[in-house]
Amino acid sequence: MLLVAYDNAQILDIACPSGALDIANRHGASPPYRIELGTVGRRPATTTAGIALAAGQRLDTVKGPLDTLLVVGGAGYEDAAADPHLVTHVRRLAAQSRRIASVCTGAYVLAAAGLLDHRRATTHWGYAAQLAARHPTVAVDVAPLYVRDGNVYTSAGVTSALDLTLSLIEDDHGPTLARAVARELVSYLHRPADQAQISMFLAAPPPGDRLVRDLAGHIAAHLAEDLSPAALATRAGVSTRHLTRLFSAHLGTTPARAVRAARTEAAAHLVRSSELSLAAIARRCGFGSAQTLRQAFVDHFGMPGDRIRRMPDMPRPRTPHPRETPVA
Repeated sequence: MLLVAYDNAQILDIACPSGALDIANRHGASPPYRIELGTVGRRPATTTAGIALAAGQRLDTVKGPLDTLLVVGGAGYEDAAADPHLVTHVRRLAAQSRRIASVCTGAYVLAAAGLLDHRRATTHWGYAAQLAARHPTVAVDVAPLYVRDGNVYTSAGVTSALDLTLSLIEDDHGPTLARAVARELVSYLHRPADQAQISMFLAAPPPGDRLVRDLAGHIAAHLAEDLSPAALATRAGVSTRHLTRLFSAHLGTTPARAVRAARTEAAAHLVRSSELSLAAIARRCGFGSAQTLRQAFVDHFGMPGDRIRRMPDMPRPRTPHPRETPVA
């Protein structure tokens, strides 16, 4: 894998893919991955963390064939996408690569090189609207963690690079190796591509209480599991009564209502961004049946799932979000 970096790159965009591939090699990936960092002129890549990374490859002298070309993201994406030398080399090397990928705002560089024209792609949710406006021929989908369109992969912000890389490892070497890498990384295996980037817990300022904040993250990542108030209270090490008080104080709702809202909004993202049946989406998001999910859509959004699928944007909830409900 050749990682393409530039000044003010995000260090996690480099560390997540390279770290996961390194662990895959130590677990017996055959053939092993060769990981290189390339820049224009082989200059060190400064990162937004203030750490400069030495580049092993000079992009203008790299020749294919390459297995994977991956462009990282970071605060310097605007200058990178406007750099004709960088864009030209990315376009040239992409033509010699088995697959092309980007993390976060690295999608801007792929788009500038014309590699996303007439393709479905994603990027960090905070930059998706700008990418769509700047490149109208790109079908930008803000919902998924990562998108594959042919041999081009794009992923959302920072840690979704790990989800993408685990998916590449599974494609190359099978699920057993991917699971071994995920276990060593203490990761929840790898999240499916169509899991929503944004949950209701991330759309607003996070809860101030650490316990509630941790439970909110757990809910968003484990929608199909047992999220009953009793199960959440056991996980948090508190009584169900105290859990209810905490959710009321910090989210303005009960644990059960918060879970139902999270599941409903994640299901709505899947309805809009995938071809999965309503029954499959219901199972993935923790609903007992497609009919239960249909009722949840009507209760939460005031409309059925088929109408949500046809909408150009996510509908606004009819029922109050957590924190929008006054606490007596």
